[in-house]
Amino acid sequence: MTQKVQIGNTDLYVNPIGLGANAVGGHNLYPNTDDLAGKELVKASINAGLDYIDTAFSYGIGRSEELVGKAIKEIGKRHDVVIATKGAQKFINDEKIIDNSPKFLQQTVEESLSRLQTDYIDLFYIHYPDEKTPKYEAIGTLKELKDAGKIRAIGVSNFSLDQLKEANRDGYVDVIQGHYNLLHRDAEKDYFPYTLAHNISFVPYFPFASGLLAGTYTKHTTFNDFRANMPHLKGEAFERNLAKVEKLREIAYAKQAEVAHVVLAWYLTQAAIDTVIPGAKKPEQVFNNLKALDIQLTEKEIQEIGKIFTY
Repeated sequence: MTQKVQIGNTDLYVNPIGLGANAVGGHNLYPNTDDLAGKELVKASINAGLDYIDTAFSYGIGRSEELVGKAIKEIGKRHDVVIATKGAQKFINDEKIIDNSPKFLQQTVEESLSRLQTDYIDLFYIHYPDEKTPKYEAIGTLKELKDAGKIRAIGVSNFSLDQLKEANRDGYVDVIQGHYNLLHRDAEKDYFPYTLAHNISFVPYFPFASGLLAGTYTKHTTFNDFRANMPHLKGEAFERNLAKVEKLREIAYAKQAEVAHVVLAWYLTQAAIDTVIPGAKKPEQVFNNLKALDIQLTEKEIQEIGKIFTY
């Protein structure tokens, strides 16, 4: 049985490998997303032992939350699953507005509860900071919702370090979700010292650098979605990054494992990180990600991987 980990100082205990559900109902991110397949992906993941689902209002403009909620309700395992979701956006005449005001945060939490078909959200993130609401005031609203039993833990996403510090003025922030992977390691110097000192769990998004670190791309791979304009997946940078992945493949081969397993295992050796939430489109990808839990990296291997991707 998988050893569960505690997310920071919260009362949430999960399998350290969760599911990033942006491809579940995320029609605005992935063309031709199939709703039924997305719902079945969530069910298959939970039945395989995964108990931590990360979604957001912005994934399909509420559709991901709806599908996650339906899937969990249909298999009757709400109390066995930790649901994380994110909100702070609204659309006015098709224009996206970021709003962290207390009134809107209360509204967006209620709307997420409805879409998820649940009476509590385990972890609610402010997805993006706005320009006018004091960060501690927005977090204070989430603390009130936590005290009321609507949410169990408080998170922020895409906050700068200064914004995080302002948000955590009263010590209420439990989790920050930010951009971090072997190709993008700025968080190690920008965030980790603060989050470790304040018992805030850091959850990396883009853990596979949009698929590159999963080890399945070649120099002939092309993209027709949001990945097409990512600098690390274009031209000479793409070729250099593929060469680094090949060095990882040597370590993985020696362990009779795959690159993706080694990458996820490396993240979980970082003291600031309790959990990872790689995305997936097919159940087989989820099953494969879970194999990372069987990988034991030596201190030498941890350092070697770090040197391959020196930042």
